[in-house]
Amino acid sequence: MSSGGSPYRRHPKDLESGGGSGGGSQDYGSACDPFDIVRTKSASVDSLKRWRQAALVLNASRRFRYTLDLKKEEEKKQIIAKIRTHAQVIRAAYLFQQHGEKTDGTPKVPPSPIPTGNYNVSPEQLASMTRDHDMSALQNFDGVKGLSEMLKTNPDKGIDDDESNILDRKNVFGSNTYPRKKGRSFWRFLLDACRDTTLIILMVAAAASLALGIKSEGIKEGWYDGGSIALAVIIVIVVTAISDYKQSLQFQNLNEEKQNIHLEVVRGGRRIEISIFDIVVGDVIPLKIGDQVPADGVLISGHSLSIDESSMTGESKIVHKDHKNPFLMSGCKVADGYGTMLATSVGIHTEWGLLMASISEDNGEETPLQVRLNGVATFIGIVGLVVAVSVLVILLVRFFTGHTEDDEGRIEFIAGKTSVGDAVDGAIKIFTVAVTIVVVAVPEGLPLAVTLTLAYSMRKMMSDKALVRRLSACETMGSATTICSDKTGTLTLNMMTVVEAYICGKKTNSPNATSELPPKIVSLLVESVAQNTTGSVFVPEGGNDIEVSGSPTEKAILQWGLKLGMNFEAVRSESAIIHAFPFNSEKKRGGVAVKRPDSESEVHVHWKGAAEIVLAACTRYMDSTEQLIALDEEKVEYFKKAIEDMAKESLRCVAIAYRPCESESVPTDEDDLANWELPEGDLVLLAIVGLKDPCREGVRQAVELCVKAGVKVRMVTGDNLQTARAIALECGILGSNADCEEPNLIEGKSFRVMSDSQRLEACEKISVMGRSSPNDKLLLVQALRKRGHVVAVTGDGTNDAPALHEADIGLAMGIQGTEVAKESSDIIILDDDFASVVKVVRWGRSVYANIQKFIQFQLTVNVAALVINVVAAVSSGDVPLNAVQLLWVNLIMDTLGALALATEPPTDHLMDRHPVGRREPLITNIMWRNLLIQAAYQVTVLLTLNFRGIEILNLEHDSKEHAKKVKNTLIFNAFVFAQIFNEFNARKPDEMNVFKGVTKNRLFMAIVGLTVVLQVVIVMFLGKFTTTTRLSWQLWLVSIVIGFLSWPLAVVGKLIPVSQKPFSEYFTDMFKPCTSRRKKDAGGNEDDE
Repeated sequence: MSSGGSPYRRHPKDLESGGGSGGGSQDYGSACDPFDIVRTKSASVDSLKRWRQAALVLNASRRFRYTLDLKKEEEKKQIIAKIRTHAQVIRAAYLFQQHGEKTDGTPKVPPSPIPTGNYNVSPEQLASMTRDHDMSALQNFDGVKGLSEMLKTNPDKGIDDDESNILDRKNVFGSNTYPRKKGRSFWRFLLDACRDTTLIILMVAAAASLALGIKSEGIKEGWYDGGSIALAVIIVIVVTAISDYKQSLQFQNLNEEKQNIHLEVVRGGRRIEISIFDIVVGDVIPLKIGDQVPADGVLISGHSLSIDESSMTGESKIVHKDHKNPFLMSGCKVADGYGTMLATSVGIHTEWGLLMASISEDNGEETPLQVRLNGVATFIGIVGLVVAVSVLVILLVRFFTGHTEDDEGRIEFIAGKTSVGDAVDGAIKIFTVAVTIVVVAVPEGLPLAVTLTLAYSMRKMMSDKALVRRLSACETMGSATTICSDKTGTLTLNMMTVVEAYICGKKTNSPNATSELPPKIVSLLVESVAQNTTGSVFVPEGGNDIEVSGSPTEKAILQWGLKLGMNFEAVRSESAIIHAFPFNSEKKRGGVAVKRPDSESEVHVHWKGAAEIVLAACTRYMDSTEQLIALDEEKVEYFKKAIEDMAKESLRCVAIAYRPCESESVPTDEDDLANWELPEGDLVLLAIVGLKDPCREGVRQAVELCVKAGVKVRMVTGDNLQTARAIALECGILGSNADCEEPNLIEGKSFRVMSDSQRLEACEKISVMGRSSPNDKLLLVQALRKRGHVVAVTGDGTNDAPALHEADIGLAMGIQGTEVAKESSDIIILDDDFASVVKVVRWGRSVYANIQKFIQFQLTVNVAALVINVVAAVSSGDVPLNAVQLLWVNLIMDTLGALALATEPPTDHLMDRHPVGRREPLITNIMWRNLLIQAAYQVTVLLTLNFRGIEILNLEHDSKEHAKKVKNTLIFNAFVFAQIFNEFNARKPDEMNVFKGVTKNRLFMAIVGLTVVLQVVIVMFLGKFTTTTRLSWQLWLVSIVIGFLSWPLAVVGKLIPVSQKPFSEYFTDMFKPCTSRRKKDAGGNEDDE
């Protein structure tokens, strides 16, 4: 493993990597459009700053709450750098101290242990030893063995697994948790909601109106105008704060779930899986490639163990660990090899704990939809601002020129006669209406609706066995055009058993029949199976079922070994591993050198791995008479045919071989032995075994659903090509035998040697790639992305990290996935099942669809409210919808509307469509059609009521003030009911039946019900506040009928065909000549430079 940088530290949200950015600039579209960030996975800080500055924002603290806090991110980097520097200074001081040892060479004796509890060592001493990498302190404890005795643990069997012992250790040494920074309190959210510019202006206007009202009409009657606006603003603020606070709690729970890593420890001689938070001092923890070191500790034993300490030191340097350098730091990753460690410090006593306690988890993250919606909100906001200013100017001009009449028909302002107080009061009312139009026009809830629907989806996806690590992955998954899936464990069950075996040069009648096999072969096989493994076997004292742990392949081979008569503990104690070559996904094999005490002159080198690769390294095999027979061409062909036949039956083929070595050829010096390369050639073939791993139930249906949804599933596996072919046919990835030829079916090495252009051409057709290395997977992902695909990739190994990072959506496996793979991923599939991957696609599409529903609903309200008020203001100098009424409409539209529509569960209908292109317009032609029809209907009906309402409703005989109040109340009531009925239409923009599944969404029904109840209360009992009057049942019926007619209108509207060409493109085509000329000029200027 080179020190040139670890392949899995590239995730931009990785705490350890400092959240860096860069690369992939080709993904981000035109620099001219700040809202065109297609792929936020590695977006540059500049582009993130640019879109924030371009957005028209009335409440920045609320609008940008769930986006990346760029200032905090910078502070986080500085804190991490300080802690790293602090640790390095301490280590440097310790090294300086070491050089200052006594001249006679005897080291300084560390202070004698201070007993703590029932242990002869204190947490401070242990923390100091590991933090300073203090070898003299470890020697003072009499090495790892002595330290184990002090901590009352066994290096082989671990601590006793009883609650009182574990609780005692937690009380003495602390638990493996750290103090979390408290999340925002509800009051903080309340304060954020108050920071809205328009609401602040409205509060000032309300205060002024209140003062003038009380002055002119007395406190009993004069507080209604100002007080009602103030009360409406307070309600908006409280409802907004409650909604945002609930959302933040959801994110906190998801963060805790992300940090809750599960890993194996040895307790009472058996391996058990526990949470990282339950690790205690004294625990013996097995480590393997890709694991995260869960606590500070010392190495008990290890083989080729290399640790990536960059998360703590900041340097991309892989550090080899052995008894000369045994200290392990929490939070670091195992880059290579395997071993066991003794936990000596946990939680806040570790550097990692200090680091995690110093920085707060930031949920902030850009998502492409969020950025685009800020663009939409900015555009609508600018239009609304222009309209509001126009209304303000028109109304003020009409007011001060004497063209405005009050409810009694009297002119409101007469120069020289109207008092200053009355003039100011009239101006404030006009100003309040204009400000409220801005409140309705600037859709602050639009970008937040994304966060709302994502938070809801993330919570629901947990029950569908998917843990989302990056918010944007939810929505990006909806655009996925191809899924590159692993085979083992994702498409198959990952429950392997040995079902066929070729031993002694021939196929055995039963793979477990030891009676057919000579003793020497059985002895060598048992030695190989027991020693060349990262798994373990635990035999309970009561003679209960034997427990086998390890990866599925290791477990299958260990269980086969047990059937051959293997005594795991006895075999491992009879011989010792002197060197190991851990299994490597590039070489697809792993080996160990074993020395037996009864044979000083001979060392056995055991190899195990992919059958055809190990077979190629063999020159002999052992027959039934225990003789070594040369592998001639005919026998090699026989074994190759056997491997192919097993592979065609979808069996994974593993070969086991060994080679005896003379002791003289094995290095005796420790450093030489550490760098010794195990002999890889001239091996003796002992066995070829076939492991059956059945397909998962429901995988074929899941693949068919993907095909129907326009998502191509590709299998990328390290397994034999024929095994992959058999599973692909069974799963439906390959339709028939006719598809089973290049380039549909390809080996990794064939793809690897192609030129870039050949790869670009071939990648489209590839359905199955066998014998692929992690780099082949990365090359395939890169080629597919260059072809414009949105690529989802599944992975579980450490070496999958680059492909998971490069993909648009990285999906790590929750059961078999290493911590490194999980950290590089965007979503963790908790049950490793491909069907769960397809559910994620469904949820991704649901997120996008829900946002579109909300946009259609909100824009309809925007357009209708703006047009009604502008036309009324310009023509009559009065607006039918006053400030309080518009604030109530804003509440229905923003917070309640977002809650109702953003939480629609996904439907099967979503999988009938093709993926949504990343550059497809957010507001589709279907949405434009729907919203323009509804807005036109609402505007027509309500303006008709505004101008002819008194005549239509036969109110000519009533007093002018009462008639106007009834008319305006009906307009307000009908407008609200039109939105309630239109909320149902927005549920299904492209379906006739808008009620399908409505009863399943209880939140939607509750919000609609609550809105109706509150509307009744407002009109019937709060008339003083809202300037409304009680309506007769006939007028209630009229309001409901006006709302109801939007349903048949929506059905008729859906019969109108729409153009395939996006509506927005008609405008861009008009301005294309101008923009192309501008680009030409810019290009010319660049050339001049």
